[in-house]
Amino acid sequence: MAKKRIPDDVRAQVNAIVDRFNKIEMRHLNSSYIARFRGSYLYLDRSDWGRICHVCRLKYNGAMDNWDFAIFRYSREFYDPDEWMFPGGEHVDGTVEGAMRAGLEAYPV
Repeated sequence: MAKKRIPDDVRAQVNAIVDRFNKIEMRHLNSSYIARFRGSYLYLDRSDWGRICHVCRLKYNGAMDNWDFAIFRYSREFYDPDEWMFPGGEHVDGTVEGAMRAGLEAYPV
């Protein structure tokens, strides 16, 4: 069964959210979020001082405020949707912005 692709209009909205977050929240850091799309997944990576780091994966569920969240666990090298005991977990609220805020606390710059 083929994975459902995130619609182009949603991709454009996500890219605008990531760009705005980078301009406002990351302006004083030598770091920025990067959005990658694959099937129904949005991968949020971060460029920290030019080094690309995995942060989290979101699964699109049909609404901009209802993404499933999975943090990247470097200890096991995979995205874990069941891990909630990490710094910043309280920011996970189903939104792309919440995921980026959680990522900043889980993996500080």
